[in-house]
Amino acid sequence: MAKIKLTKNELKKQKDSLKMYKRYLPTLMLKKQQLQAEIRTTEINLQKLEERKKSIFEVFETWVAVFGERGFFTPELLKVTKVQTAEGNIAGVAIPLFRGAEFEVSPYDLTHMPLWIDAAIEKLKQIALLDLEHRIVEEQRRRLDRELRITTQRVNLFEKIKIPETSDNIKKIQVYLGDQQTAAVVRGKIAKRGLAKAGGA
Repeated sequence: MAKIKLTKNELKKQKDSLKMYKRYLPTLMLKKQQLQAEIRTTEINLQKLEERKKSIFEVFETWVAVFGERGFFTPELLKVTKVQTAEGNIAGVAIPLFRGAEFEVSPYDLTHMPLWIDAAIEKLKQIALLDLEHRIVEEQRRRLDRELRITTQRVNLFEKIKIPETSDNIKKIQVYLGDQQTAAVVRGKIAKRGLAKAGGA
């Protein structure tokens, strides 16, 4: 704890600081609650994305073996060329928002490809979109987690350190100034008596 001056100016400074801490603490606590709620929302969103992906895979599962056996499907067939995002804001935190993606399908000879290839490409696009959205929502959660840690540290600093410390400083200064005032009154009375005795002598 830093040493404080036992003066009226310091008392005012400490009282102003205490007022500021008490004014900002509810705002920080509200922000902490908002961030916790938003983190829960991102976790629910991640779970929903996983479930949607799983349901597409279940429909798609019967085709996967065909892809492997025939060699018609290769990673070069479908490429993500652009991920579209926007900037959002939650409780003062800048977060990315998923807006979609653009794909490039490599040209293929319809006469040599099975009939299901077009449907398969569409399903793969859906899965790729879900994967990309999942990554963006995970980034949202990372940013919100980081902000929650910082906000929690500030709440703890104000609540457990700054407010008690400043309150103690105020009491210490008030006691000291009260003692000084009492001592001044006592000195004044002693001086008055001394003057009265000197005048009566």
